[in-house]
Amino acid sequence: MANLTENAKAYLEAFYSGPKIESFDPIEFKALQAQAPVAPQNNLPSIHQTEDRSIKAQDGQDIRIRIYTPEGEGPFPALVYYHGGGWVIGSIEMFEGANRLIAMEGKVVVVSVDYRLAPEHPYPTPIEDCYAALEWVAANAEEINVNPARISVGGDSAGGNLATVIAKKALDQNGPAIQSQVLVYPVTNLEFTTDSYKEFAEGFGLDIHLMRWFGKHYLSDATQAGEPDVSPLKYDSVKGLPPAIIIAAENDVLKDEGVAYAEKLKQDGVHVQYELIPGVIHAYYSNLMFFEEETKQSVQHIVKFLNKVEQTI
Repeated sequence: MANLTENAKAYLEAFYSGPKIESFDPIEFKALQAQAPVAPQNNLPSIHQTEDRSIKAQDGQDIRIRIYTPEGEGPFPALVYYHGGGWVIGSIEMFEGANRLIAMEGKVVVVSVDYRLAPEHPYPTPIEDCYAALEWVAANAEEINVNPARISVGGDSAGGNLATVIAKKALDQNGPAIQSQVLVYPVTNLEFTTDSYKEFAEGFGLDIHLMRWFGKHYLSDATQAGEPDVSPLKYDSVKGLPPAIIIAAENDVLKDEGVAYAEKLKQDGVHVQYELIPGVIHAYYSNLMFFEEETKQSVQHIVKFLNKVEQTI
């Protein structure tokens, strides 16, 4: 039997109270989400300053970023953050809680990226947008009070996938130097064959059917699932990538591929810190209404990791 906290059970009851996401056309689903009343976020942590800006993607289109700046003089380290949502849904606003906490407690400028989503903008557009955001942060570091030698990338779920790909792209293309990777239950393989996919296939929020739905709409062609920039476990080598922290949820279809990616990094000489959060399910991170304690616990792991990386580089 799965080990679920009472809050996780309450979340799953609410999650399954309506029609399943995968029963919708993604564009229709996003339209419905946009029309829904915004849930109040009364327990958001305070932050010294937030600012929304528009930057140019590689194709010249505008994408939005939100910059969270802590109190203090700086220049600060930076975390370029890519939100989750299966490359199809999700937004900056959904991860406001955790990003504020990291900025405030870690004395880090967090730059959250509103990259364009599939199916309107399928692979590789989200990768290109995320890389453009990294380049923008590096090029404008002084203006946003960031130390350009202390830029990390991170994300959760599909955003964790994008962060791994951006780290590899920056390394291979001699792009901006990345200090570390912050990966919260990252997608690293779109084959859906691990034991955790079998164990948590249904009833834990991110079902196997929903993951297949995300993959179908992210990719223009199913054969792209085997490309390393979609499934980073398929990179021939990850040698030379920056240190990483991987945080996993105990009851999550993605758990095993997070472990596998941690092992891949270790085998190629990359320092990895792995943390498992007990009793929770996928999507717990930054959901302060149900998982405030576990989000804060995860943020503490991230902040300590970032501080440790600061001291060793």
